[in-house]
Amino acid sequence: MNFHEYQAKELFAEYGIPVPAGQVARSGEEAVAAARTVGGNEWVVKAQVHAGGRGKAGGVKLVSDLDAVRDESIRMLDMSISTYQTGGRSLPVDSVLIAEATEIKTELYLSALVDRVHRCVTFMGSAAGGVDIEQVAETEPEKIVTVHVNNTSGLQAFQSRQMGFGMGLNGKQVRQLSGIMDSLYRLFCEKDLSLVEINPLIIDGAGDLVALDAKINADDNALFRHPELAAMRDESQEDPAEREASRHDLNYVTLDGNIACMVNGAGLAMATMDVIKLNGGEPANFLDVGGSTDAAKVKEAFKLILSSDRVEAILVNIFGGIVRCDLIAEGIISAVQEVGVNVPVVVRLEGTNVDEGRQMLAESGLDLQSASDLNDAAQKVVAAASGMEVAQ
Repeated sequence: MNFHEYQAKELFAEYGIPVPAGQVARSGEEAVAAARTVGGNEWVVKAQVHAGGRGKAGGVKLVSDLDAVRDESIRMLDMSISTYQTGGRSLPVDSVLIAEATEIKTELYLSALVDRVHRCVTFMGSAAGGVDIEQVAETEPEKIVTVHVNNTSGLQAFQSRQMGFGMGLNGKQVRQLSGIMDSLYRLFCEKDLSLVEINPLIIDGAGDLVALDAKINADDNALFRHPELAAMRDESQEDPAEREASRHDLNYVTLDGNIACMVNGAGLAMATMDVIKLNGGEPANFLDVGGSTDAAKVKEAFKLILSSDRVEAILVNIFGGIVRCDLIAEGIISAVQEVGVNVPVVVRLEGTNVDEGRQMLAESGLDLQSASDLNDAAQKVVAAASGMEVAQ
């Protein structure tokens, strides 16, 4: 689950991480009232969407009077933003953050994330902060300082000092960074987060560290422990298909191809997409229906993948371990009959009651292609998507 900047900064402030004064607004008049509450004579109006790169898209403006606060807020609230992080989609702007203008001497970068390679929380920092940090990581990786946190002992003081001196900070700023990293680590662990990013973490006019921006991702699987975080969810920022999938406990990610995949098990789903690409095809989605799926969930999965007008063929790849293949076949037949599938469907079943499942599909009278193994299935579905036929 992603959070808006203003929500992330509320969490930062709760944990004692310094952020500029700011207030969210959803209309021009609310924006003016927010600016008066924040005080000062200069403000930053920031469009609230779940993506970075807002500034280049016209979603961040520095203004110096209340009329400009109103005008820029109205402009942003009437726009949608598409950046390199939105996956080709335009995200609606439903709110803006009115923040006090802060003098920036230096822009830094700091983040914490789940490091699956080292199986721990890892902090990453750089003296080269700002909007182009991805380019820095790609072209000048030596400018990135990395600290791996031991899962038992937690973040240590020497690690924070290592990060601070690696980022070129002075003694006072290293002490401030140590406090910020301690707070970030507590926030990360206590709220079951998967990513925290401050870009930029600035040195202001007084020489102090301030989190000028904030990005947080939470682990969806842990949200049942954090109803206060779940209440911050903004469904307008989510892919409609992914949002619908979550309502049916389906793990779904939209991709750019034309071959829809329905698989049980994340690992098998990844392998299925790999074999499709190996055979020259492009997956339209990642879809894991789960190890204990049933006919009803299969039906919902079909509805979901057919909601995309890019889909030109469907590959169903099910290994019947916990779930029986005959029940999956029943769900496939029911879904095809009810939904009215008008694209080729290739089905590969293996596992418990596979013979019964294959027989049900063969006797269904529906236009379903059966596959003997995963490579056979991939070849058939790639050919079907391109309008070709594969020799049986």
